[in-house]
Amino acid sequence: MAMQLVGVIGAGTMGNGIAHVFARCGFNVMLCDVEQRFLDRGLATIAKNLDREVAKNKITAGDKVSTLGRITGVVDRAKMADCDLVIEAATEKFEIKAEIFRELDRLMKSKPEVILASNTSSISVTELLTSVMRPERFIGLHFFNPVPLMKLVEVVRTIATADDVYQTAYEFGKKLGKVPVRTSDKTGFIVNRLLVPYLLDAIRAYEEGVGSIEDIDNAMKLGCGYPMGPFTLLDFVGLETTYYITQVMFEEFKERRFASPPLLKRLVMAGWYGKKTGKGFYDYSDPNNPKANKL
Repeated sequence: MAMQLVGVIGAGTMGNGIAHVFARCGFNVMLCDVEQRFLDRGLATIAKNLDREVAKNKITAGDKVSTLGRITGVVDRAKMADCDLVIEAATEKFEIKAEIFRELDRLMKSKPEVILASNTSSISVTELLTSVMRPERFIGLHFFNPVPLMKLVEVVRTIATADDVYQTAYEFGKKLGKVPVRTSDKTGFIVNRLLVPYLLDAIRAYEEGVGSIEDIDNAMKLGCGYPMGPFTLLDFVGLETTYYITQVMFEEFKERRFASPPLLKRLVMAGWYGKKTGKGFYDYSDPNNPKANKL
């Protein structure tokens, strides 16, 4: 199946990153959000990130112009009816995503070959496909933040996904310059299934006095070769996002390794989500020199 026009719903961090990559790889993109101000913010972020690529000589100024020219911003989902693939990158809440897919399913009745995909990192793709009438055309495409830089995409198959849809999605990932990995619809997929317990164990180690935030981060960077320590990564991902994922994973497995430590819950309740709010495990008052908070 040839991808002539692809759609992205949600112009936030993940959505604008996905649209950026689609357009940079030569695909025409429709980027949709519920309000023009969210859309404008997402398009401005794409332009800013393309400027960085120009400054680093990864692309030319002409490439930036042509990439932006391939992106059309819309607030009316009905305008996406001609897309060959639509990926949802909305807030990580089931009802919000399900409502989006119910509307897309209704709007795209005349296009039976369309592929619908979710970028969810934790919600069951199988549960989401119950919102559509063509479950065989539904799949998970889980990109990683920041999307323009991260090479991985998890291609998530459900028991209902058709073979040709799975293969098309896999090949599409390669056309984006990504390294697609095949996985099934098991909670957490591959990356979060392995990553989340590690991050939660780091929090427990700190709670139990094994080491300071800085020392645990430095130990994992220098001892294991990780580009970020666990607390820096938690702040980057967003503590509220991690907390939500732990709730989904613990509900599925009922194992302590997936349960949120008390400290993570307290930080989320306080509104300390990490880098995006200026406070998490680190204080970002000086973004160039974050200091570990005393928790």
